[in-house]
Amino acid sequence: MSQEPLLKPGENCWRIVHAERAAFLIDGEAYFAAFREAIVNAAHSILIVGWDFDSRIRLIQNGRQDGLPVTLGDLLNAAVSRRRGLHAHVLAWDFAMIYTLEREWLPLYKLGWRTHRRLRFRMDDIHPPGASHHQKIVVVDDAVAFVGGFDLSKWRWDTPEHKAEDSRRHDPDGKAYPPFHDVQMIVDGDAAAALGKLVRERWHRATGRGIRRARPASNDPWPRFVEPELKDVEVAVARTQPQYRDICEVREVERLYVDAITAAKDFIYIENQYLTCNIVGDALAERLGETNGPEIIIVLPKHTGGWLEQKTMDVLRGRLLTRLRDADKHGRMRVYYPDIPGLAEDECISVHAKIMVIDDVLVRIGSSNLSNRSMGLDTECDLAIEANDHDNNIREAITAFRDTLLAEHLNTKADRVSQKLEEQGSLIAAVEALRGDGRSLHNLDGRVPTSLDEQVPETEIIDPERPITAEQLSEIFVPKDQQKPASRRGMQFGLILLTLIGLAAAWRWTPLGEWFSPDSLRSWIATFKGSSAAPLVVIGGFIAGGLLMFPVTLMIIATAAVFGSTLGFIYSLAGALISAMVTYLIGQYTGRDIIRRIGGTKINKLSRAFAKRGVLTMMTVRVVPVAPFTIINLVAGASHIRFRDYALGTLLGMTPGILGLTVFVGQLESAIRDPNAVAFAIAATVGVLVVVLAVAFRRWARRHSDS
Repeated sequence: MSQEPLLKPGENCWRIVHAERAAFLIDGEAYFAAFREAIVNAAHSILIVGWDFDSRIRLIQNGRQDGLPVTLGDLLNAAVSRRRGLHAHVLAWDFAMIYTLEREWLPLYKLGWRTHRRLRFRMDDIHPPGASHHQKIVVVDDAVAFVGGFDLSKWRWDTPEHKAEDSRRHDPDGKAYPPFHDVQMIVDGDAAAALGKLVRERWHRATGRGIRRARPASNDPWPRFVEPELKDVEVAVARTQPQYRDICEVREVERLYVDAITAAKDFIYIENQYLTCNIVGDALAERLGETNGPEIIIVLPKHTGGWLEQKTMDVLRGRLLTRLRDADKHGRMRVYYPDIPGLAEDECISVHAKIMVIDDVLVRIGSSNLSNRSMGLDTECDLAIEANDHDNNIREAITAFRDTLLAEHLNTKADRVSQKLEEQGSLIAAVEALRGDGRSLHNLDGRVPTSLDEQVPETEIIDPERPITAEQLSEIFVPKDQQKPASRRGMQFGLILLTLIGLAAAWRWTPLGEWFSPDSLRSWIATFKGSSAAPLVVIGGFIAGGLLMFPVTLMIIATAAVFGSTLGFIYSLAGALISAMVTYLIGQYTGRDIIRRIGGTKINKLSRAFAKRGVLTMMTVRVVPVAPFTIINLVAGASHIRFRDYALGTLLGMTPGILGLTVFVGQLESAIRDPNAVAFAIAATVGVLVVVLAVAFRRWARRHSDS
């Protein structure tokens, strides 16, 4: 690298600040334990911002003798309760609707109303449409700070062993999850204070309220078991901040990536969740085209997490990898994924780290992915440390960090990686010499089927690098005849949403829940069995149940139990369809722009899928429900799907299930009224047939929705 310093405040970083100590925390066991000890040591202030936050997660898997809780929410509450001067502020992204089923329910209630008044929890929605707050920062007493790829959320805790099966690796609901790899950096001193300033600015923008700077603490919150790997160093803070309202655009993260790649002499080592960023791809391709450019090693996950990412971000990754391989005329690039024996076919080690190491001179760790949106759409925060010409200690620490990461993936020791590098004189050759058939790094092809590639649009839609204005969204997604003033639609949507939430809460926590239990529901329906108004009463019950978010399956069972198979099927189908139509119209009336603003770009894609293949999409979500009945109806109403396609897809998707359920309930009722072996055998046979047909239909729906 050149003699001129790479890190330049005001250009590729916000500021450069001093830290007495810094260390790298590799994988969740190390980070969560260090975080917990820092919280236990906190005297005045705890500041947390993140993309996700789950109060239920266990920070450590073995007990501690300090007597404090091991779950995140209880620990924060206990910490502020036992120290009078301690205040905690937690700021989480006000996430898009598509993540609803993955997130903790009622976080504001659990952390805002049920906890100590000095523990304040807020959701941050001050960002452009489709953007997210992706920074992951924790600051304790303005004296110690953590920055990296880790959110304080589920599916993060793991050990460096990344065992295929680990009984300790389960989420708050008790479900096991695959291995997870990430890295966090811990710093102290002025670096921690600067990060505290950044968090306070975010809090003020999100809430309109300020947070006082922490008084100097008499005790040291640095975790005792964490040995500093770097001492007396300068730390650069690089940010991404999209332009929004009166907030100016900041693209320091992007500039630092390009400058670092351009300055590399020998090696570029990258670990990242994604590889879709055009400007980073251009910089890497240019270096690969040079005769004597640096070697490039990129470690990515075998595939990304959910089906949506695999069908979008993995496609964009495949395109960029093809471009880089075409540029690699001299064979200086390798792209790997870490693997471990024993994983299921659809599982892999989730590489969530955001790391770049340039030679033995620069290390950066942060929240930014190698995606377009991390360069200019989402908020990000990275830390970087650069070795000067005379400080061998920093160089040695950077090299040791890189070798430790490679050793973990290659199932060996860091000194063996260093030895092989010295022998081979090439980082790629050293890795190739250490690769094996078991736990190791394997070559990542990254290509996707041509049919899938043709269906996925360009990055401007899936992975935009800048905010899309409301006017642009309106022109693209909202027909002119349906555009209304946003404030009016927002008020309408808010009133309807509050009404639905209020009714659902009443059903859940008041005597209304007893009135609408399955037994009382059946008794109520039975009173109208002989009445000519029975069909209208049942349909009205389905409509009310839809508005109350009452489980539609229970209503179908109760109707079939009272009216028998034939009438039960007719009444249930009519009631479910009409209820679906009513909530669809509510969603349509509240406005597509409001739903889209809440849902972000992923809802835009789903909306377009509805418009293109509405009938099949509706059949699929009815057969394989991805959300409660009422939520599906509201989102469909606010999307692009035509009413005709919605109604037909709902009819075709729900009819088989309602028919099977009512026939089974009818046969079971007959067997109970006249118990005999034949009657129960028939009921059992019908039940088996219903299950077999349901599974077959679900598979058919999934196959056709993916094709």
